[in-house]
Amino acid sequence: MRYHHRPILLVEDDRVDAMTVQRALKSIHVTNRLVVTNNGEEAIAWLKDSTNDPPCIILLDLNMPRMNGLEFLEILKHDSQLKTLPVIVLTTSKDELDRVKSFRLGVAGYMVKPVDYMQFVDVIRTINMYWTLSELPD
Repeated sequence: MRYHHRPILLVEDDRVDAMTVQRALKSIHVTNRLVVTNNGEEAIAWLKDSTNDPPCIILLDLNMPRMNGLEFLEILKHDSQLKTLPVIVLTTSKDELDRVKSFRLGVAGYMVKPVDYMQFVDVIRTINMYWTLSELPD
């Protein structure tokens, strides 16, 4: 299975932010399918469903109902089949403790969502450039 054909999993409860990510991906010509789940519980269920291809990357919000991003990371990183999936935190939280906890739980990156759309596109472009250049295991 080739990396660029795998879906991108977005774990995000805010519809506007999810649409912004979708728009930004489209504007930089990312062709991977975007799968949106509304919280950590939905994301774990989607990831454990064997009919779904594993995502090439997970974009994760931290502040969500039911199961927040840090709780999601705890479960993900303790699951032998899921723990190697790269996760980029994409959040409004500028809390240093959230950043520290995220990196302790093995995230590949932590990006604060900019308010300005063009800056948001730059963030998504940076993530895309890194992950398309990065050599990932199949």
